[in-house]
Amino acid sequence: MNPNSTKLTNKRVLGVAIPIVLANVTIPILGAVDTGVVGQMGLAAPIGAVGIGAIIISAIYWLFGFLRMGTTGLTAQAIGSNNHLETSALLVRGIIIGLVAGLILIVIQIPLVQWCTRVSACLSRGRGACK
Repeated sequence: MNPNSTKLTNKRVLGVAIPIVLANVTIPILGAVDTGVVGQMGLAAPIGAVGIGAIIISAIYWLFGFLRMGTTGLTAQAIGSNNHLETSALLVRGIIIGLVAGLILIVIQIPLVQWCTRVSACLSRGRGACK
Protein backbone atom coordinates (compact mmCIF):
# COMPACT_ATOMS: atom_id res chain seq x y z
CA MET A 1 0.00 0.00 0.00
CA ASN A 2 1.18 3.48 -0.77
CA PRO A 3 2.30 5.18 2.47
CA ASN A 4 1.25 8.59 1.10
CA SER A 5 -2.34 7.52 0.51
CA THR A 6 -5.02 8.52 2.96
CA LYS A 7 -6.75 5.99 5.15
CA LEU A 8 -9.76 4.17 3.69
CA THR A 9 -12.79 5.14 5.75
CA ASN A 10 -16.53 4.68 5.47
CA LYS A 11 -16.86 8.39 4.73
CA ARG A 12 -14.51 8.16 1.72
CA VAL A 13 -16.28 5.05 0.38
CA LEU A 14 -19.69 6.66 0.75
CA GLY A 15 -18.39 9.83 -0.90
CA VAL A 16 -17.68 7.77 -4.01
CA ALA A 17 -20.56 5.29 -3.79
CA ILE A 18 -23.48 7.67 -3.25
CA PRO A 19 -23.04 9.63 -6.51
CA ILE A 20 -22.71 6.36 -8.44
CA VAL A 21 -25.88 4.97 -6.88
CA LEU A 22 -27.75 8.20 -7.62
CA ALA A 23 -26.57 8.17 -11.23
CA ASN A 24 -27.78 4.59 -11.67
CA VAL A 25 -31.14 5.34 -10.05
CA THR A 26 -31.92 8.25 -12.37
CA ILE A 27 -32.09 6.16 -15.56
CA PRO A 28 -35.42 4.42 -14.78
CA ILE A 29 -36.78 7.67 -13.33
CA LEU A 30 -36.40 9.31 -16.75
CA GLY A 31 -38.83 6.79 -18.26
CA ALA A 32 -41.29 7.35 -15.42
CA VAL A 33 -41.19 11.13 -15.85
CA ASP A 34 -41.67 10.81 -19.61
CA THR A 35 -44.63 8.50 -19.07
CA GLY A 36 -46.16 10.92 -16.57
CA VAL A 37 -45.82 13.87 -18.95
CA VAL A 38 -47.24 11.99 -21.95
CA GLY A 39 -49.95 10.54 -19.73
CA GLN A 40 -51.43 14.03 -19.49
CA MET A 41 -52.53 13.61 -23.13
CA GLY A 42 -55.09 11.02 -22.07
CA LEU A 43 -54.30 8.54 -24.85
CA ALA A 44 -52.96 5.02 -24.40
CA ALA A 45 -50.84 4.76 -27.58
CA PRO A 46 -48.41 7.58 -26.72
CA ILE A 47 -47.93 6.14 -23.21
CA GLY A 48 -47.12 2.75 -24.71
CA ALA A 49 -44.69 4.34 -27.17
CA VAL A 50 -42.89 6.20 -24.37
CA GLY A 51 -42.72 2.99 -22.34
CA ILE A 52 -41.14 1.11 -25.23
CA GLY A 53 -38.73 3.99 -25.84
CA ALA A 54 -37.72 4.01 -22.17
CA ILE A 55 -37.06 0.27 -22.30
CA ILE A 56 -34.91 0.65 -25.41
CA ILE A 57 -32.89 3.53 -23.94
CA SER A 58 -32.38 1.65 -20.66
CA ALA A 59 -31.26 -1.46 -22.55
CA ILE A 60 -28.73 0.52 -24.60
CA TYR A 61 -27.47 2.24 -21.45
CA TRP A 62 -26.94 -1.05 -19.62
CA LEU A 63 -25.50 -2.80 -22.69
CA PHE A 64 -22.73 -0.22 -22.71
CA GLY A 65 -22.22 -0.57 -18.97
CA PHE A 66 -19.36 -2.95 -19.74
CA LEU A 67 -17.31 0.01 -20.94
CA ARG A 68 -17.86 1.96 -17.75
CA MET A 69 -17.40 -0.97 -15.40
CA GLY A 70 -14.47 -2.47 -17.28
CA THR A 71 -12.46 0.71 -17.51
CA THR A 72 -13.13 1.67 -13.89
CA GLY A 73 -11.26 -1.31 -12.44
CA LEU A 74 -8.40 -1.09 -14.90
CA THR A 75 -8.04 2.64 -14.35
CA ALA A 76 -8.04 2.18 -10.58
CA GLN A 77 -5.24 -0.36 -10.90
CA ALA A 78 -3.23 1.95 -13.17
CA ILE A 79 -3.69 4.90 -10.83
CA GLY A 80 -2.83 2.74 -7.81
CA SER A 81 0.46 1.74 -9.43
CA ASN A 82 1.18 5.35 -10.50
CA ASN A 83 1.20 4.29 -14.14
CA HIS A 84 0.13 7.53 -15.80
CA LEU A 85 0.84 6.23 -19.30
CA GLU A 86 -1.57 3.30 -18.83
CA THR A 87 -4.18 5.61 -17.29
CA SER A 88 -4.03 7.83 -20.38
CA ALA A 89 -4.12 4.81 -22.68
CA LEU A 90 -7.24 3.50 -20.91
CA LEU A 91 -8.93 6.86 -21.37
CA VAL A 92 -8.11 6.91 -25.07
CA ARG A 93 -9.24 3.28 -25.54
CA GLY A 94 -12.52 3.96 -23.76
CA ILE A 95 -13.19 7.05 -25.86
CA ILE A 96 -12.39 5.19 -29.09
CA ILE A 97 -14.64 2.26 -28.19
CA GLY A 98 -17.46 4.66 -27.24
CA LEU A 99 -17.10 6.68 -30.44
CA VAL A 100 -17.00 3.60 -32.68
CA ALA A 101 -20.02 2.08 -30.93
CA GLY A 102 -21.88 5.40 -31.18
CA LEU A 103 -21.10 5.71 -34.87
CA ILE A 104 -22.30 2.16 -35.47
CA LEU A 105 -25.57 2.96 -33.70
CA ILE A 106 -25.97 6.11 -35.79
CA VAL A 107 -25.37 4.17 -39.02
CA ILE A 108 -27.77 1.33 -38.20
CA GLN A 109 -30.53 3.43 -36.65
CA ILE A 110 -32.62 3.91 -39.80
CA PRO A 111 -32.47 0.25 -40.97
CA LEU A 112 -33.12 -0.86 -37.41
CA VAL A 113 -36.20 1.37 -37.08
CA GLN A 114 -37.50 0.15 -40.46
CA TRP A 115 -37.01 -3.47 -39.44
CA CYS A 116 -38.73 -2.91 -36.09
CA THR A 117 -41.64 -1.20 -37.83
CA ARG A 118 -42.06 -4.13 -40.24
CA VAL A 119 -41.90 -6.65 -37.39
CA SER A 120 -44.42 -4.64 -35.38
CA ALA A 121 -46.80 -4.41 -38.34
CA CYS A 122 -46.50 -8.17 -38.96
CA LEU A 123 -47.13 -8.98 -35.33
CA SER A 124 -50.21 -6.77 -35.21
CA ARG A 125 -51.70 -8.56 -38.28
CA GLY A 126 -51.05 -12.03 -36.95
CA ARG A 127 -48.35 -14.66 -37.06
CA GLY A 128 -48.86 -15.87 -40.64
CA ALA A 129 -49.30 -12.40 -42.20
CA CYS A 130 -45.60 -11.77 -42.96
CA LYS A 131 -42.89 -14.13 -44.01
